[in-house]
Amino acid sequence: MKKYFNLAIIYAILAMISGVFYREFTKFLDFEGTTTLAFTHIHFFVLGTIMFLILALFSMHTDLEKIKGMRNAIILYNIGLPLMVFMFYVRGILQVMGYDLSAAMNASLSGVAGISHIILGVAIVWILMCLKKVKIGLKS
Repeated sequence: MKKYFNLAIIYAILAMISGVFYREFTKFLDFEGTTTLAFTHIHFFVLGTIMFLILALFSMHTDLEKIKGMRNAIILYNIGLPLMVFMFYVRGILQVMGYDLSAAMNASLSGVAGISHIILGVAIVWILMCLKKVKIGLKS
């Protein structure tokens, strides 16, 4: 339970930093438009903080951490989410700075972002399958 709560705190801090960076970076460069930087805050907050708070609640009343594969699913999740948000940062910073991407560079960014979404999707399904194995009830 404690490790899930600690991960929730880390993702909350990252969410706040992301929100401030988006606001200040676009303000500093007088950017008036839409950018993927706007999604960094909410992705870290919902998919990071809230997800791990929910898992912490589950682990308080179950033996969630003893389920085979849960540790690996969490590791995969913690690879996929930061990679996905990093790609939001890369594309967003390029958008704000006004770089015109070549078709190859645009496809490369989209490809890595797609891979990160696949990693995160697999991890979410894996976590849900682990949750399905949990026997709900109070721990002894």
